[in-house]
Amino acid sequence: MTSLIDVIFLLLMFFMLASSFSRMTELPIAARGAGSAAAPESKLAFLKLGPERISLNGKVLDLDALEAALRDGFAQTPPRLLVSLDPDTSSQRLADLLVRLRAVPGLQAEVLG
Repeated sequence: MTSLIDVIFLLLMFFMLASSFSRMTELPIAARGAGSAAAPESKLAFLKLGPERISLNGKVLDLDALEAALRDGFAQTPPRLLVSLDPDTSSQRLADLLVRLRAVPGLQAEVLG
């Protein structure tokens, strides 16, 4: 019985030391309630995300050029960006996109369901 308790405590210590409780990356996701409207001065941009390609307002871009296109194309007022996903798009691809979009100041991104 004593050896079983020792093994349990060793496993407990291992998992406590091996796991990390810090949040390395967070992606803030906010849902807008029904009936709430966006600011009337904001422009709309439509982004379609697929497993291999990204299109912004119908123009095919890669992930690196997307950030520059959003900054240059909407210099005065940042747009409301509606993100539509292809059915076979992975959640990691969406997370990579949201991390890149976080770098654009003032951008409001909404993922369509």
